[in-house]
Amino acid sequence: MFESKILNVTIRKPKIHFIPDVVYAQVPTFEKPNQLLQMDLLIPQIEKKLPTVIFVTGGGFISSNRARMPQLRMYLAERNFVVASINYRTAPNSKFPQPVEDVKSAIRFLKVNAFRFNVDTEKIFVIGDSAGGFLTAFVAVTNEEKILAAVDLYGVLDLKAIAKIFPLEGFFDATEEVDPIKYVTKNSAPMLLMHGTADNIVSPAQTDLLFQALKSHGVKAERYLIPNANHADEYWQQPEVLNVIAEFLEAHL
Repeated sequence: MFESKILNVTIRKPKIHFIPDVVYAQVPTFEKPNQLLQMDLLIPQIEKKLPTVIFVTGGGFISSNRARMPQLRMYLAERNFVVASINYRTAPNSKFPQPVEDVKSAIRFLKVNAFRFNVDTEKIFVIGDSAGGFLTAFVAVTNEEKILAAVDLYGVLDLKAIAKIFPLEGFFDATEEVDPIKYVTKNSAPMLLMHGTADNIVSPAQTDLLFQALKSHGVKAERYLIPNANHADEYWQQPEVLNVIAEFLEAHL
C-alpha cells in the first residue's frame, strides 16, 4: 500500500484578499469632467484594524500605473499592512497640484471607508517611487492628512531636468514653487529615503537634498544608498530593501 507524505505547516503569513478597481474619486481633467481614480487593495484577513500603506506609483508624471511593484505591495501585506495602490491624474490632461490632491483624496477615502477595508485610521503611511516619490514627499512635508510616516524611493526634485525627458509643458507653472523642500517644517512626517548609486534618471543628490532639509528641521529621517542600483530596477525588489521599508513603517506604529 502506498503512503502519502506528511507536510507540517506553520502559519507565518496571513491570508490576503485582493480587491481591484475600487473607485476612490471622480475628478475633472482637461479632456472630460469626470475621470475615475481607482485603487487596488491588498487586505490581510486579520480580525482587527490594520495599519495602511498608500502606494503612489512613478511614471514621469505622464502615467500612473497602479499595478507596478507588486513584490513590495505583497511583502507589506504579508507583514499585516493593508496596501492600497492608486492611480492619479497625469500630464498632459491635468495640472499640478492635482496629483497631490488625488493622493490626499485616497487617504480621506480610506479613512471614511475604514470599516469596509479594515483600516486603522490613526495609522496611515504613504510610499512612492520616482514621480510618486515626489508626490509622497509633498504629502509628507505638508502633512495635512496627519500620516505617521512616508517612504520616498528615488524621488525626483529637479523638475526642470525631468521636463527634458518627459513632456511636461504646462503641467508645472513655476517649478520653484513646487519644491517639497520649501514646505518642510518641524511638523513634517518622518521619512525614509532610498536611492540607487547608479540611478541614471534621478540623481541620488536629489533625495539627499530632501534628507538634509528634514534633518535640519528636526524631523526624523533616514536615508539609504543602494550600491549599483539603477532607477526602478531589480534591486528594489530584493528582500534587504523590502525589509528596511517594512521595519521603518513598523517602527512608527
